Amino acid sequence: MAAWSDGQRDAPAVDRRAPRVIGRRRSRAPKPTWRRLVGVALWTVVIVCGAAYATSLAVPLWFQVHHQRLLIVTSGSMAPKFDAGDAVVLRAISDESDLKVGQIISFWPTGSTSELVTHRIVALRKLPELRSDGVTGRMVPKLNDSGEPIMKSYVVTKGDANAQPDVDATPVTRIRGVQLAVHKGWGWVLQWAGSAQGRAAMLVPPMLALATLELLAIGDGRRNRRPRPARDENDRRVDELLLD
Repeated sequence: MAAWSDGQRDAPAVDRRAPRVIGRRRSRAPKPTWRRLVGVALWTVVIVCGAAYATSLAVPLWFQVHHQRLLIVTSGSMAPKFDAGDAVVLRAISDESDLKVGQIISFWPTGSTSELVTHRIVALRKLPELRSDGVTGRMVPKLNDSGEPIMKSYVVTKGDANAQPDVDATPVTRIRGVQLAVHKGWGWVLQWAGSAQGRAAMLVPPMLALATLELLAIGDGRRNRRPRPARDENDRRVDELLLD
């Protein structure tokens, strides 16, 4: 006897007891609480130290881009205007006409190029340019073709905390810049950040933290690859009943 049909194709039979799962991923073992806390602490070290190192590079660079310079104060000769450990912002001068009495400048003292001095201008003077006499060894004025002394621009400076002006007048050509602003306490921080100890403190901990995170990640991978214990027969029977 022929099977009855309504003219439509019968739907294929589906075995609901054995559903097909495509692309099932192996579940990862949950991380212990100590592991999560250690990971957070290590990443905190990386972020904080990395941000501190980036800031130590970015701050001087920002001032350089704006044609300025940071100078670390190492003495108290200008107290109370600023003191040792502060940072002074300098701007280079384009012409000696930019100089005025009362301005604070940084300059190389006569006969020295190893340490800048930051003092206040108390006088502007035109003085003869000097040279050493080949016979007597004494300093004598330089003369031009007309036999007149060659005049040169000088500044007389004084520290606010000093009782007397500086001994030697400073040629304008030895002025490094004019003070624009003062940042209290920046000097100690910048000096430490630029030292070998500061660089080590900002770079070594995050490198160790990243190495530790890599080792922990390897341990997590090995733990996730461990075979899970097989389920017993009772669990299988419960699954079969649920799928029927």
